[in-house]
Amino acid sequence: MAKSRVALYLSFVTAMIATAGSLYASEIAHLPPCVLCWYQRITMYPLVVIIAVGILKKDRLLPLYVLPLSIIGTIIAFYLYLLQRGVIPNFAPCSLGISCTTKYVEWFGFVTIPFLSLMSFVVITVSMIYLLRQKEK
Repeated sequence: MAKSRVALYLSFVTAMIATAGSLYASEIAHLPPCVLCWYQRITMYPLVVIIAVGILKKDRLLPLYVLPLSIIGTIIAFYLYLLQRGVIPNFAPCSLGISCTTKYVEWFGFVTIPFLSLMSFVVITVSMIYLLRQKEK
């Protein structure tokens, strides 16, 4: 049961840090988000509230509410990361406004903002799958 609580709080803290990081990037560092970044935000921001309420209510069905958003966010973040790395070609919506291939940050030659987003969604998704598996036992 203690591992389940760790997974819950890990998901919550990850969602909080990801949300705070994206708000910092756009509002304080003035890095404008691309179209796909907005879609990732749409899937990440509600997770903070959903996970917090799930923890407070001790809702055993929480993974069922979180997984659709976290899986969609993972797919978008992975797609954006591949796009940014040049693995797949740019498409029309990403050519409007801010380019989705713009790298504002690149640490160690591979860690970009979409990569950080991808890792956040993966942590949340894996944690929720773990919680589902624990519930089955």
